Amino acid sequence: MSAWLPGLVTKAQSGFFWVRTSQGDFVCRLRGRLKQVRQASDLAAVGDRVEIARQPDGTGTIEAVAPRARVLSRRAPGGYGRRGARAGAEAEQVIVANPDQVIFVFACAQPAPRLPMLDRFLVVAEANALPAVIAANKADLVTPEQATALFGLYAPLGYPVHYTSAVTGQGTAALRERVRGKLSVLAGPSGVGKSSLLNALQPGLGLKARAVSAATSKGRHTTVYPELLALDEGGYLADTPGLRALGLWDVEPEELDGYFVEIRPYVEQCAFNDCTHLNERGCAVRAAVAAGAIASSRYESYVKLRLGEEE
Repeated sequence: MSAWLPGLVTKAQSGFFWVRTSQGDFVCRLRGRLKQVRQASDLAAVGDRVEIARQPDGTGTIEAVAPRARVLSRRAPGGYGRRGARAGAEAEQVIVANPDQVIFVFACAQPAPRLPMLDRFLVVAEANALPAVIAANKADLVTPEQATALFGLYAPLGYPVHYTSAVTGQGTAALRERVRGKLSVLAGPSGVGKSSLLNALQPGLGLKARAVSAATSKGRHTTVYPELLALDEGGYLADTPGLRALGLWDVEPEELDGYFVEIRPYVEQCAFNDCTHLNERGCAVRAAVAAGAIASSRYESYVKLRLGEEE
């Protein structure tokens, strides 16, 4: 038997996995013994580091999957529930495994940015200990002051903001440098100019992403088949076709305050240990909102998530 080959899963769809190795790309299936393992998450996903055995017909078999450093995931219906809950409960859908960062792309205009959606995405990133970057695209459609009024509150929270435009080239060089040599995930609503931005980062990249989207976005919009797109200067970009929402996975309502970075420091100052920060007296979070230390828009996003309201 030949030695197993280490590789990277660059695409996963319908039980098949495309694995890039030092000896070329292989279309693989999971070894049967791996399938026997029941768990609340995907056994293998795009971004996983794996070991494969080559087969005589030129395909491969995934023999082992390395532990994941982190994931970008969301709640998926069906399957096995959170951390081994009963069958039929909600399960985790791993969108990309082992990303170095996630870049949330939102437009400054056309369409107007849905900041509550961005706040939800940032909670998912925090819950997964995943560094998050914001690309405020179509910056040429507004004044710098208008762009800052929309997205300026995020940089002081620790989320780098790149104001970009595929039309003028603004911010694309800095964003290109940020993704160099890393496995980055691009996510955001439709119409924000992701394809044009990808083409500005690397000619032809947006066309590849659009081809992936056209091939994988058929049927229910809850299906997401990302593919790793190789960057000429090193690294990969994972576009996420069909990603219109991120259902919170393995996040309880009482944990939400820990995933808003500006709310977190005030939690211990509340009068009650189980403070929901909704209407209790002696709530340090609400006092900080009133004092302007926490942006009211971010607090409103917290309230919506805490109450289970849709964005």
